[in-house]
Amino acid sequence: MDPQVAVRLVGDVAIVDMTGRFTLGDGCALLRDTVKQLLESGHKHILISLRGVTYIDSSGLGQMAGCYVTASRIGAQIKILNARSKVSDMLQVTRLFSTIFVIFSDEDEAVRSFQPS
Repeated sequence: MDPQVAVRLVGDVAIVDMTGRFTLGDGCALLRDTVKQLLESGHKHILISLRGVTYIDSSGLGQMAGCYVTASRIGAQIKILNARSKVSDMLQVTRLFSTIFVIFSDEDEAVRSFQPS
């Protein structure tokens, strides 16, 4: 399945719904370009939903990390939602799970997490 992204807004949170395989090439560029456009449009809260992702390789993970760094530099936040087991395993193996990304399984909880306590 070709990689696809769709963006929807829940309050001030931009949710990027990813589907397909995100590997070296078009999938990585699609994610990077989507996040770049959101940041340039002033979105500071971005939630990347991986529910529809069937596979992600090290290039895809690298793009996610790059998006995180870019967002952090301008005071924006990126969090992860619904990582399927294979994708979650990759995040854990590469230590992205515990070092930079906050990962949620519940969308409402993830959206609320962007709000100040």
